Amino acid sequence: TVSILGLTGIFVGYLLTQLQQLKKKVNELSASSKLKCITFRLLPGMDLYQEIQKQCVLNNFNAATIVTCVGSLTKFRMRLANTPEILEKEGHFEIVSLVGTYAKESSHIHISVADNKSFMYGGHLVEGNLVYTTCLLYTSDAADDLLCVDLGGRRIIKKK
Repeated sequence: TVSILGLTGIFVGYLLTQLQQLKKKVNELSASSKLKCITFRLLPGMDLYQEIQKQCVLNNFNAATIVTCVGSLTKFRMRLANTPEILEKEGHFEIVSLVGTYAKESSHIHISVADNKSFMYGGHLVEGNLVYTTCLLYTSDAADDLLCVDLGGRRIIKKK
């Protein structure tokens, strides 16, 4: 008989091999791409929106794309869809999704958060979202082409 511990070790070994192969492929693709990727971590008390805006200046992006984000907030503020109304709550919230583009002059970022009862809230990111434990963002300059992206973050198809 094969022990569960033995099977677990085999499975973990297999996963590590697959991860190494995936990492190698990603590195090969990255080496042939001109895409600039930036990862940055926010600390407790930092304002999510303000720190994202600072990254454009620090990395000399005209515009950038948020690829993914993992983090938590003690306070969230978001503008609700198709209205100037701001929803604001305090507590402990997990960032479930953060997507959009940001530029030196303006941004268009959507955020979704969940509370400890799995209630979800979503809208447009504005100033006043305070980091709880940490927030790790992975961004790229994929939107850094002023001929294709306006400063509000909307994609523009170039006419030939």
